[in-house]
Amino acid sequence: MNKFAMQFCTALISLFMLSTAAYAADDAELEAVREKVSQMFETIGPEHVYPSPVPGWYTVRKGAIVAYISGDGRFLMQGDMIDLDGQVNLSEGERNKARLEMMADVSDDQMILFTPEDVKYTVAVFTDIDCTYCRKLHAQIDDYMANGIEVKYLLYPRSGPTGNSWVKAEHVWCADDRQDALTQAKLDSKFDTHNCDSSMISKHYSIGQDVGLTGTPAIILPDGSLMSGYLPPDQLRQRLDMAQPVAAN
Repeated sequence: MNKFAMQFCTALISLFMLSTAAYAADDAELEAVREKVSQMFETIGPEHVYPSPVPGWYTVRKGAIVAYISGDGRFLMQGDMIDLDGQVNLSEGERNKARLEMMADVSDDQMILFTPEDVKYTVAVFTDIDCTYCRKLHAQIDDYMANGIEVKYLLYPRSGPTGNSWVKAEHVWCADDRQDALTQAKLDSKFDTHNCDSSMISKHYSIGQDVGLTGTPAIILPDGSLMSGYLPPDQLRQRLDMAQPVAAN
């Protein structure tokens, strides 16, 4: 091995050792931050803290709640982090990922589905039986399906467990035909129901709080983004078409 090759190899080894030391330091700092955060907040575990796009800061994410903590564990900041060069809201991207993860844990038999023959898009909709705009949305369910939009309903009684809407949601869930029961409930019509395990309403309600709902109806799009409020079928289809990635040639 000539002198140049030996110098080159020595430089590579030094660089590797420096990189290894840096990674070890980063890992130690991350673990220290995780330990501090999990000790200070009962609902935050070590798995909820990980590196952020900004050196020296870490992301804290629990559900759709996103915050940032400094590497020394001293400063906690809530708010949106914006990449000005890319004009991207990094925090909203984290929220979208969180919503997708939460929705992935809900199977189809744990929701009430309205599925067209030709499914182009699937959205999750949090609905309150007594909400005016929720009823308006459901009154057009055939039009949503005609646009190729599958609607997966989660029941979210806004008044909480003590409200009459919660009881109605339980009755819908315990009906043999939940699709028809939901339709009849939104029309204030009677339908057949029975006693059953209705704890799924609590799960839907908890998920709704975790994804960051501010009202109903609330629509979660395929990319995890959250739309609060009613959107007519054609406009929702246009929104979904615009968000669809363009296929490469």
